[in-house]
Amino acid sequence: MTSTVEPEVGRARLRKEDARLITGRTRWTDNITLPGLLHMAILRSPVAHARITNIDTSEARESSGVLAVVTGADLADEQGSLPCAWPITEDMKAPDAPSLAVDTVNFAGEAVAVVVARSSYEAHDALDAIDVDYEDLPVVLDMQEAIADGADLVHPGLGTNSSATWIFDSGEAGSGGNVDEALGQGEVVVERTFRQQRLIPAFMEPRSVVVDPTGEQITMWSATQIPHILRLMLAMTLGLPEHKVRVIAPDVGGGFGGKLQVTPEEVISLLVARKLGRPVKYTESRSESLQSAHHGRDQIQKLTMSARRDGTITGLKVDLLADMGAYLRLVTPGVPILGAFMFNAIYKIPAYRFTCTNVFTNKTPTDAYRGAGRPEATFAIERMMDEVAVELGMEPLELREKNWIKHEEFPFTTVSTLTYDSGNYEAATEKAKELFGYDALRAEQAERRAQGDPVQLGIGISTFTEMCGLAPSRVLGSLSYGAGGWEHAAVRMLPTGKVEVVTGSSPHGQGHETAWSQIVADQLGVPFDDVEVLHGDTQSSHKGLDTYGSRSLTVGAMAVLKAGAKVIEKARTVAAHMMECSPDDLEFAHGKFTVKGTDSSTGIQDVALAVFAAHDLPDGVEPSLDSEATFDPENFSFPHGTHLCAAEVDTETGAVRLRSYVSVDDVGAVVNPLIVEGQVHGGLAQGIAQALFEEAVHDESGTLTTGTLVDYLVPSAADLPSFTTDRTETRSTTNELGVKGVGEAGTIASTPAVVNAIVDAVRHLGVNDIEMPCTPMRVWQAIHGGAR
Repeated sequence: MTSTVEPEVGRARLRKEDARLITGRTRWTDNITLPGLLHMAILRSPVAHARITNIDTSEARESSGVLAVVTGADLADEQGSLPCAWPITEDMKAPDAPSLAVDTVNFAGEAVAVVVARSSYEAHDALDAIDVDYEDLPVVLDMQEAIADGADLVHPGLGTNSSATWIFDSGEAGSGGNVDEALGQGEVVVERTFRQQRLIPAFMEPRSVVVDPTGEQITMWSATQIPHILRLMLAMTLGLPEHKVRVIAPDVGGGFGGKLQVTPEEVISLLVARKLGRPVKYTESRSESLQSAHHGRDQIQKLTMSARRDGTITGLKVDLLADMGAYLRLVTPGVPILGAFMFNAIYKIPAYRFTCTNVFTNKTPTDAYRGAGRPEATFAIERMMDEVAVELGMEPLELREKNWIKHEEFPFTTVSTLTYDSGNYEAATEKAKELFGYDALRAEQAERRAQGDPVQLGIGISTFTEMCGLAPSRVLGSLSYGAGGWEHAAVRMLPTGKVEVVTGSSPHGQGHETAWSQIVADQLGVPFDDVEVLHGDTQSSHKGLDTYGSRSLTVGAMAVLKAGAKVIEKARTVAAHMMECSPDDLEFAHGKFTVKGTDSSTGIQDVALAVFAAHDLPDGVEPSLDSEATFDPENFSFPHGTHLCAAEVDTETGAVRLRSYVSVDDVGAVVNPLIVEGQVHGGLAQGIAQALFEEAVHDESGTLTTGTLVDYLVPSAADLPSFTTDRTETRSTTNELGVKGVGEAGTIASTPAVVNAIVDAVRHLGVNDIEMPCTPMRVWQAIHGGAR
């Protein structure tokens, strides 16, 4: 008999999490209160580079409600150095990174002193009473100047502002993959330099931390993406017994990589709480967040590409300068290196060299921001494809199609050594063109140009892929990363047949509780509402590597499936005993074990109760179905898509209006279409924001001049067009569900699509690049000769 049970996987279910989140029935870290809780405020350096010659805290100590004032000197012997887990080369230079500055500040916003008081207001009031004397030092802000001979140094003890140089080269001379030979023999060679501006993650919930040192364990609640990694790093950095540290990530209001960090504030809060023997809370202001939470992007990208006259790309050379800021945070040096594997994108480029120099400056440290290295690479290669198409006189989509990997060529090993398991770029592009009305828009563009219309139309293209599902542990090891890329999960069957899923991935908006419930409901054949997902607490979820790099579904959910499969096999043995048959004679589907060829069956929830009672179990079978599993992926996953943007540019004012935006993404099999749609929309908003609005700007003294949301322009829905989104599907061959990843796709693809559209609109006026963000002033200047 055919089952009528509708599968959960593939259903557009509303998220379980949303009811409590949108009605305020949740616990953000800042909502947490404990008996005797104290409040901490941080005094931050107003200057970018200086020696601290004196700190007078006497008046602050006498202020109302103040219990302690702590300086870097007070913590110098115990605070250690904030961890960097990615030494990309053996000779990488990494300065000590104190959580609280001791004798030198290296960026404006660095923590200098803290006040602990009975209330947050009293703590912040007392900051004004601290008097700090600074002796100014030379400020280093420009990456190119920083690596010039005789440059002033951010960290004089290192002897250089260059932290490391990392090189990938596809081939020696005569190998056919030598980039110098390819460029030298190219019939057309195009060179361009692009600027990836500095961005700020600008997550909705500011960072917050509460530390309770009063129990047998030190317990930390933190608005973090990485509770498991944070616990380990705190133990290693501060010399604490790991089993005596508990980290809880309660509901977390966004992260985008900005909470993939071991922060100075977490370390300081723990040390101060332990010193006082009282619980301590710290919550940053929005301006503190913009100034001192790590930033993203900030690269200078020089690309040289060679091609034959028929459009065949023959070589690509990439030279990067990447701004580390003042210190190396958790994965700072490795972020641009992730991009090294994506500059070749979806194209069959035979010769490739990538060289990246990481540079120190007196600015806020950089680290992962949504996409982490891959948006930077995609932007550069997609801009470059347009530039080469113009040089060759080819339609830009035609050039892409000539060079991309055809669907019948998968699996395909690229010039950067990755093996793409599946994809169909042709299908995604055809669907996107149809939805976009590509040919009609090209005709309208030609008509506007012929008429000299002051509002010109441009069409932008981005055909992208990304590596996500971070990551195979062996690959990370080969790149000198300090950890693996596995994930852990447990599935527990309660006596009543309800299910608890414990996941090592820690959500901050992704929808784990819903998607994991759908997956397990299908696997075990239990109702969706019978599944509870537990996460974010290192005591209940004792193993995990957390959430970033679009890894939750492709890695975390695979661990859940492995654990669920073990539950089924344990239950099979007991069910066979109950039904007096061989386990091999049982089939399992829709929550029932059925003897093959008969109607005799028993449900897995009934088996769970029998196991709990343990009155009649097979000899040697323990009374538990609970199971754990760890999954280490064999490969990355490679979602892809085609994004098309139509932009109208007013040549008289420089104003840009996005008239339409179409994205067709292939994220493999889809667990919940509603969640996928939300992830795509959010990613598009952030990618378009980089193209048009956002930039972290420092003045000549190193002060952040975009330190509020009045100056740092995060767009609202009113600033963005209505998106047309759709999907194609080629299943991943490297995991059981056939899923890929979606969390970063929109951000990676959209920025070059928008900038390509703007440049395309005014290219006939002599413009071949506009530095992001493409503000009306920058567009107008480019049109009128102020920039090219």
